Amino acid sequence: MSSTTAGAAGTQAPATLDGFEVLDAFHRETIARLDELTALVAGLDGTAAPSAVAREAAAAIVAFFSTASRQHHEDEEQHVFPALLAGATEEVLQAVQRLRQDHGWLQEDWHELQPQIDALASGQSWVDIDTLREGTQIFIALSRDHIALEESIIYPQARARLGEQARREMGREMAARRRGQRSKGS
Repeated sequence: MSSTTAGAAGTQAPATLDGFEVLDAFHRETIARLDELTALVAGLDGTAAPSAVAREAAAAIVAFFSTASRQHHEDEEQHVFPALLAGATEEVLQAVQRLRQDHGWLQEDWHELQPQIDALASGQSWVDIDTLREGTQIFIALSRDHIALEESIIYPQARARLGEQARREMGREMAARRRGQRSKGS
């Protein structure tokens, strides 16, 4: 079995990514989606139904934060945090505890935002713009703080503890779980 596959541009790409490459890519995608959410909410005036562009953006935001975000949190809970807890310093232990708590808060914040953003995706105009703005500001701030903590403390320490083979196994398991979840949805 080959360890590489042909990429879209004919280049050779690794068959299985290091799990942290997947996690890092997710963070970049999250930042992009948070920026889209900021732009979506900033563009609403509350007097008219959302435009086709706004509806499309809202639908993409809902799809991302309703599925990929939850999968990402599962990845961290299953692969990253356990690797750090054995012999963790007090700083790392507190960071992991905070991140686990953040996962719950992010999910709770998203559950409050999702119906309003879903309504925008459907072209409905009943959304309370002030409530949506306040909720998105909280969600975005927590998301950015969460990513910053992971990237500054947690990911570097976990990378150091997990060898290359373990990181590749992590990437394979994450990919397999996503394939399984996609096949359940179809």
